[in-house]
Amino acid sequence: MRYHNITKDDMLNGDGLRVVLWVAGCSHCCKDCHNPLTWDPDGGLPFDEKAKQEIFEQLNKPYISGITFSGGDPLHAANRMEVRNLMAEIKEKYPDKTIWLYTGDSWENIYHYSLIKYVDVLVDGEFQRARKDVKLLWKGSSNQRVIDVQKSLQSADCHNPVLHCGDYGN
Repeated sequence: MRYHNITKDDMLNGDGLRVVLWVAGCSHCCKDCHNPLTWDPDGGLPFDEKAKQEIFEQLNKPYISGITFSGGDPLHAANRMEVRNLMAEIKEKYPDKTIWLYTGDSWENIYHYSLIKYVDVLVDGEFQRARKDVKLLWKGSSNQRVIDVQKSLQSADCHNPVLHCGDYGN
């Protein structure tokens, strides 16, 4: 896995103050993507022990709510296994921290992935320029959903995800 940046004290990519890992690699290539630099899976830097320790140093802080995986797409084939392993380690070391995941894929295509059990909130769907709305909470276009993963997995019908919040936080 490769990454482009680790953002600290982020308030834009999930509830509370977060650390954000911006991974490299995305096959969605959405028109007007806010981060096209991250599309190339061979771009950025190798994710190494130093980068992992940088994330853990942030997660050690009591005021950090958790980590958000973004990019690129954390579910790109070049990322999926290492993202899963990192999520598992984070959940073990920091059970009270939340994990958010942004992906251009849809819940219906990924809810069966083994890593999904570690995710608290999923923002799914490709960014669609025609449906862009800067007032939306934690997403860029109205087709995207902010999903409560754990409630969705516990529901009788996994095909119909439970939303974490409405479009404007209600």
